[in-house]
Amino acid sequence: QVQLVESGGGKVQPGGSLRLSCAAPRTIFSVFIDFTMGWYRQVPGKQRELVASSSSGGATNYADSVKGRFTISRDNSRKRVYLQMNSLTSEDTAVYFCAADQGGVRNWGQGTQVTVSS
Repeated sequence: QVQLVESGGGKVQPGGSLRLSCAAPRTIFSVFIDFTMGWYRQVPGKQRELVASSSSGGATNYADSVKGRFTISRDNSRKRVYLQMNSLTSEDTAVYFCAADQGGVRNWGQGTQVTVSS
């Protein structure tokens, strides 16, 4: 079981920015670097969807809805992954979850609420 701790959510006005952070405090460095890390989001009544991912080799992948606005990055030395979110719209309002994939097992964080509203 991998512990993941998200932070950085909150309320922001349309057009604003937020930066989410996810830490894996109990995972050693040599294990963390092998994780594929991802950010997902979920709104009530809908399935959780992939927002962005970062593989162990550094490849990134984005949902079409966030391309050009969101950026995923990782700091392996700090065992953290980030999601920089710019030009936010009301459609981005959701609970955002961090995930770590290793060996076919996905571990989830507790989620952090992002609300985009004026």
